[in-house]
Amino acid sequence: MSDPLGFISRTGGGAGGVFGPGGSAPLGLPSGGAQKPEPGGPSFKDVLMENIKQVNSLQQDATRAIEDLQAGKRNDVEGVMLATQKADMAFRMLVSLRGKMQQAVEEIKQLRV
Repeated sequence: MSDPLGFISRTGGGAGGVFGPGGSAPLGLPSGGAQKPEPGGPSFKDVLMENIKQVNSLQQDATRAIEDLQAGKRNDVEGVMLATQKADMAFRMLVSLRGKMQQAVEEIKQLRV
């Protein structure tokens, strides 16, 4: 599974997980402030587009596997089911991310300036 927000790669695999050793704030974030973008790192748009491409690729692989099974070019039903489930899970995660993003935009709209 990829790490679209960069939480896993930033932790270095330590026991603290997403949160620092104290468990109070995510690594790289001060306790009460915003994170500064890393220079030269990919933008959110680039990461999102890459993940959309990956989901599309998984969908195409699943469709190709189903078509090959129907045409008799392959006979491993398990492989076809696995490809279909991978594509389904990736799509569900993408839809979930979209919902969370829409929810965040609505919260931002509600902020009083």
